[in-house]
Amino acid sequence: MTLTLDEKIALLKEVGEEFINEEEARKMIAWKTEHNKKIYAYDGFEPSGNIHIAQGLLKAIHVNKLTKAGIIFKFLIADWHAAANHKFDGDLKVIERVGDFYIEVWKVCGMDLSKVEFIYASEIVKDPNYWQLLLKIAIKSSLKRVIRCTQIMGRSETDKLTASQILYPLMQAADIFYLPADICQLGLDQRKVNMLAREVANKINKPKPIALHHHMLMALTKPPKTDLTGIERAIQLKMSKSDPDSAIFMLDTPTDVKRKINKAYCPPKQVVENPILEYCKYILFERIDTIKIERLEKYGGNIEYGSYIELEKDYSKGNLNPPDLKPAVIKYLNQLLKPIREHFEQDEKAKKLFLFVQNAYKKMKLKSK
Repeated sequence: MTLTLDEKIALLKEVGEEFINEEEARKMIAWKTEHNKKIYAYDGFEPSGNIHIAQGLLKAIHVNKLTKAGIIFKFLIADWHAAANHKFDGDLKVIERVGDFYIEVWKVCGMDLSKVEFIYASEIVKDPNYWQLLLKIAIKSSLKRVIRCTQIMGRSETDKLTASQILYPLMQAADIFYLPADICQLGLDQRKVNMLAREVANKINKPKPIALHHHMLMALTKPPKTDLTGIERAIQLKMSKSDPDSAIFMLDTPTDVKRKINKAYCPPKQVVENPILEYCKYILFERIDTIKIERLEKYGGNIEYGSYIELEKDYSKGNLNPPDLKPAVIKYLNQLLKPIREHFEQDEKAKKLFLFVQNAYKKMKLKSK
């Protein structure tokens, strides 16, 4: 079924918590559709260890909405970027294998792969045109502006940075124009480099990319005290690979999922900055039609919710409490993760990849101590 322009834009809005900007997107999609041109969106991933639920299930949800809108999605396996950011001691052979693992996960997490392409940075850097593009961007960008972008790789402007880490944002900006990407569909924590790309686009005679930034799932742990607000606060609250209990990972066991959710931050009646409710809103209700809460009659009996709005309303009033909600979240998360676990248990190639990543990550953590 062919979607109208309004229907396509509506899907983009579902994905993007920040949309820069709708008017430009309308013009770009309308022109490309009229001239039978392909529309590309991209996200880049540093292969840096295990893959959590936001990179797996949530990414699949976003990709499926974009491909439904007729957009081709490009996954950039940012292996050279990971090396520049000192992951696995910069060992590209290890990093590329971790990238293989990421692709293996994406192939079995419910993503429509008919309009998906996987590209390794190690392939595109072989082209001298890539480096010429990067040089043009560097010439048009101040060092201060580039250093501001180091947030995209989990660094701060005040950190002691190596030259390779300063190169990283320039590479990511070059990726956008080289691929090329009409739409940058990444998390809010990546917005600074997308804005850099938009700023330099006219200066290097390239189309200005659309920036479609999705919501970042909160860590399961209690939010830290901070004076930050808005996007900067959202970035600080996101889940982290460095803290295994801050997120559900795609190959966590049922026991892992149960333990993490049971101990997760989930204050009664609080619907803002509540990670358990975020899992319901952004993952469960995107993949499951109805969530059934099972409880004793003296606590209200069983109840079913057909939408997140209904669940949130009851939770805010105290009609639904954490001890009742958490078991349901555990059940449905394990239901969604079961096919991924089974693939990595039964497929020999997948099993070896996961074992390789586990061992490589353990070695990296030991060296960092």
